[in-house]
Amino acid sequence: MKQVLQNNKSGSVSVEEVPVPSLRDNWVLVRNRCSVISAGTEKTKIDFGKKGLLAKARSRPDLVKQVLAKIKTDGLGKTLATVNTRLASPAPLGYSSAGEVVAVGGLVEGILPGDRVACGGAGYANHAELVAVPKNLVVRMPECVLFEDAAFTTLGSIALQGVRLVAPDLGETFLVIGLGLLGQIAVQLLRSCGCNVIGMDLNQSLVERVECYGAKGIPVSDDTAHACMDLTSGHGVDGVLICAGTLSNDPIELSGEVTREKGRVVVVGAVGMNVPREPYFKKEISLCISRSYGPGRYDPAYEEKGSDYPFGYVRFTEQRNMQSFLALIADGKMDIQSLITHRFSLEEAAKAYKLIEGKKTESYLGIVLQYAAKSPETSVAVKRIEVTPRPVDSGKVAVSFLGAGNYATASLLPPLKGMDAVDLRGLATFSGRTAKGVAQQFGFAFCASEIEEVLSDDTVAVMIATRHNTHADFVMRALEAGKHVYVEKPLALSVDELAKIYHLFRHVEGVQLMTGYNRRFAPMTCQVRNFFSSVNIPLVVNIRINAGFIPPDHWIHDPEVGGGRMIGEGCHFVDLACALTGELPKSVYSICTARGDKSPTTQDNLCVSMVLDHGSIANITYTAEGSKAMQKEYVEVFGGGRSAIIHDWKELSLFGGDGKVSKHKASSQDKGQRNMLSAWIDGLRQGKSCLEYESQMRVALASIMAVESLTLGLPVSVTMNVLEDESEIPTSAV
Repeated sequence: MKQVLQNNKSGSVSVEEVPVPSLRDNWVLVRNRCSVISAGTEKTKIDFGKKGLLAKARSRPDLVKQVLAKIKTDGLGKTLATVNTRLASPAPLGYSSAGEVVAVGGLVEGILPGDRVACGGAGYANHAELVAVPKNLVVRMPECVLFEDAAFTTLGSIALQGVRLVAPDLGETFLVIGLGLLGQIAVQLLRSCGCNVIGMDLNQSLVERVECYGAKGIPVSDDTAHACMDLTSGHGVDGVLICAGTLSNDPIELSGEVTREKGRVVVVGAVGMNVPREPYFKKEISLCISRSYGPGRYDPAYEEKGSDYPFGYVRFTEQRNMQSFLALIADGKMDIQSLITHRFSLEEAAKAYKLIEGKKTESYLGIVLQYAAKSPETSVAVKRIEVTPRPVDSGKVAVSFLGAGNYATASLLPPLKGMDAVDLRGLATFSGRTAKGVAQQFGFAFCASEIEEVLSDDTVAVMIATRHNTHADFVMRALEAGKHVYVEKPLALSVDELAKIYHLFRHVEGVQLMTGYNRRFAPMTCQVRNFFSSVNIPLVVNIRINAGFIPPDHWIHDPEVGGGRMIGEGCHFVDLACALTGELPKSVYSICTARGDKSPTTQDNLCVSMVLDHGSIANITYTAEGSKAMQKEYVEVFGGGRSAIIHDWKELSLFGGDGKVSKHKASSQDKGQRNMLSAWIDGLRQGKSCLEYESQMRVALASIMAVESLTLGLPVSVTMNVLEDESEIPTSAV
């Protein structure tokens, strides 16, 4: 399918052929018929993309801080590689469209293939032939509404949410500052509420346009405030809706000047927010910032998972605002056609963006992209795109990838690309869009949006770097297809998932399973192991992880998606303890801080004590509450009169029994990814796994049991007997 993409490095816009996005249980696959370019939002994005690296840094100091912090931990080379990878990834444009439903997920209610729908959401309702959209951001269109009118639904909902917040009453007077698309729609909405409206903008043609809707248009001038006071008999307007987009503080200052006592000001656009206290305080003006198109915005449970808010408690959500706006169009209360100044086919998208970039001098307002209608027989598009087509090189290990997130593109793909023994075959991602950009960058033969495209290829090995809740399923599907598997940690999120993998692996032959426990392959880990190789008594290991804060709404904290930080990341350090001692977990006991906002699964401030099977012990302290100025990982090992300390994989101190101390300092942090991947590839070529199967199972089980211990408040045994009972495992998994 074709999609409009922006190059983040150059800012250029092009129409590219990309795989169709995959369909999920709560999502809807839609063939677009029309989409609307949001000139203000999309121009800002394009202008940022066209800036040089230095100019980008100046405009986003928050990102500069993140880059500097990463340089301190990962080194300059790796950080620059990460930045360049992200800049090279194409970005989607658009967030408001309408079209026909091609397919629906199994948990979608009230929508069927063939329905006409309006779609919303950045990253979902893109300028593309086909889009996959969460069900709460899709609404059915009334029969009398045109596709190009319905394509304005998301923009209309943004304006509608602002109008709801300003709480208009019959006969009141409102000032709308900024008469672009949002402002024009807001004027019509306020007029439909029986309100008097004053519209103000720098552009005289936009001022004249709102007078067609019965509003009083006034230009921006030194007399603007006086004009507003004259039109309200000196009282001031009842409320102001700021729909402008400017860094200037003028709109917020003017609003305080012209609003009556106890009036309302709602900010919809992006404007300067240095609020002058005097007018707002003296008149007790209510100031509110509208959050896009209604309740549910930025809530993953609502937008991605499809959990709705109760109708009686949240009358107008994102979806219900979209429905309301479509109903207004159907009732003839919104004149959308008068807002459309330009129409372009999808293939002409570059021309449309030249218009808003200022490369054309003609005025514009509503810009619609149109898509060709296709019959149902052609509704299922190609899900695989050849990038650099070539036959499989029998002399190399053919590797395919599932997932292309930050970790995969920064830590896994760069070293693999540099290995002569590796042939990168296929790359599959849910969006399809990201697959093509990354595939081009790293030289994959093809890209896709479905795992089946990878499994049906002559790929020898599959690497899984998707979100945690997909790992177990993808591992089993790849094993069943006869592929060697590398899976980023965690291997599984539950005992049930782990048991299914355990039993399936015993029924497949000739394949290897590898979990990405990279720290056991770090050079400093190997040095410590060698240092203690002559010690024949149990060791004591202390591992402290200053993990850093992650917001509670991040997917890692979702028990169903990320599994929590102990299972998702803590497993690294369970494995590290095993690697340092040469032993496997026997029992585990966990305690955590008393926090009312944390469940055992989401707890990220805990201490884990492990007894290993030959008598060694390990203590893991994992915290999200430490200072960023402190190093992230610190490891101590004791035994046989010797000690060792690893400082954040940059410095190593070895304390000998003879009192001598040797120190080793690395030029940059090395957590072992490159060594791990080399060992894995060598193991595949030699037919011998570089990481024992039982070790992977015991580490995964111990990590899950560490959370189980929190729920029980007791030590828990780590025994493979938990996984042995096949009678409790569904037959489909065996």
